[in-house]
Amino acid sequence: MSSYKIALLPGDGIGPETMAATELVLEQIAMEFSDLNFETISYRAGAENYRDTGVTLPDAVLEGCLAADAVLLSAIGLPDVRQPDGTEVQPTMMVGLRRAMGLHSAVRPVKLYPGAPCVLQNTGPGIDFVIIRENLEGLFASFGGGGMVGDDVATDTLIVTRKGTSKVAEYAFQLARRRSGRPADGKQIVTCVDKANVFRSMAFFRKIVNDASQSFPDIEHNAVYVDAMSLYMVQNPWDFDVLVMENQFGDILSDLGAGLVGGLGLGPSAEMGDDHALFQPSHGTAPQIAGKNVANPLATILSASMMLDWLGERHNDDSCLAAAAAIETAVAEVLAAQMVRTPDLGGASSTTEVAEAVAAAITKTPVTDTSH
Repeated sequence: MSSYKIALLPGDGIGPETMAATELVLEQIAMEFSDLNFETISYRAGAENYRDTGVTLPDAVLEGCLAADAVLLSAIGLPDVRQPDGTEVQPTMMVGLRRAMGLHSAVRPVKLYPGAPCVLQNTGPGIDFVIIRENLEGLFASFGGGGMVGDDVATDTLIVTRKGTSKVAEYAFQLARRRSGRPADGKQIVTCVDKANVFRSMAFFRKIVNDASQSFPDIEHNAVYVDAMSLYMVQNPWDFDVLVMENQFGDILSDLGAGLVGGLGLGPSAEMGDDHALFQPSHGTAPQIAGKNVANPLATILSASMMLDWLGERHNDDSCLAAAAAIETAVAEVLAAQMVRTPDLGGASSTTEVAEAVAAAITKTPVTDTSH
């Protein structure tokens, strides 16, 4: 039997509700896959914790995250809970986690499931690409720094290093090797998204991605300027497979991608490092609907699927890989049926009802025999 220690961070707002829904699904997975065991430990961190204690990410919580096999975070931050300088507490916690865990690559799948709403009239052969965002450098390297000259000048510095960019580039090519290629023609291809025609830092970023491509001769690669990519993602999203880019560019384009395939309620994400990984939905805490049991849990549930896939790859665990696929298949079936869906998707179902529907669909998913 495989046993994994999972640190749970339910967070704020709708976070505890979508986390509870995801735990229900993981419990069903543990029942269906008897050779898998999940030891979950829930920790309190985030805006509510800061309001009560003055600390967003307690040392004991960080230690628990570092000791776990994986971290599943729901949503953190509240607009009315701010630090003395007026900023929200969410960035402090997230940047702190990323730096402490060495999470160099943020992964945002952009996948249109049958039955999910789409703003595009033409979806061509389908939408299924992944945005890989460098997670520790770029413009976000200035977090907590920057410069101020009186009340007249403010500066932030964009940082690109060979080491940091090499890590995210290599991860992008490795991921492309695992995928089935872009919907247009099945070609496995990594696209570097940058502004190399203007900035030296971006030209350097592109050069490092090109250097990394030499180790992956089986994977094609090209480059597109970020302004053009914001157009192509809307006009012909099926032409892309894996996109790799600087931190701030990825922060922006990943939300655009979510908007193409049903919104942030269907947007899972992962943050990968050499030794640790964290998984969370792309959406925020939505305090206006917290406690009403109407939040969409599918982004958190799909993030849990990404978590199991990562654990399966890392530990060569076929059962864990099959469990990850079972969750995604179940989510796809629930969306395709168009019967159980939360208000953000045009339905009237509760958070709990959606989670129960996904769990019920998992029981119908064939379980792969991995005992041999």
